[in-house]
Amino acid sequence: MAEVSKEILDNTYEALQSVKQSGKIKKGVNETTKSVERGMAMFVVYASDVQPAEIVAHLPKLCEDKKVPFIEVPSKLDLGKAIGLNVQCSAVSVENAGSAESSIKSIISKITGKSSEKKEPQAKEAKESKEAKKEEVKESEPKKKE
Repeated sequence: MAEVSKEILDNTYEALQSVKQSGKIKKGVNETTKSVERGMAMFVVYASDVQPAEIVAHLPKLCEDKKVPFIEVPSKLDLGKAIGLNVQCSAVSVENAGSAESSIKSIISKITGKSSEKKEPQAKEAKESKEAKKEEVKESEPKKKE
């Protein structure tokens, strides 16, 4: 991935702090991977100093396949601090930006070069699909005689 400017890095860390307070975030490579696969992620951040690199190597391709914007930051320690941890964090997934939504959208447009479309409808569509299936099951069940 291309080198990210210091301004974008600082904005990303600040936005993640806000998300931690008012939104929903998934921490760690496994949780981040699940979040992207389930269509819940709207933005992914992962560290480039993870050893071995194979631990996070699948994230860029997965994000591209699922059309989730992502950014690589240089330090897992700084990433952990940004989300309020006293330990390192290799990857995070933003599922709900909360009050940082405009900041996240701004970062996404800077790194992708285009304005961001909201990723949340994908999650809503999945929820609506589940609800529709429940309705179908209810309708197909035989009605009890009173």
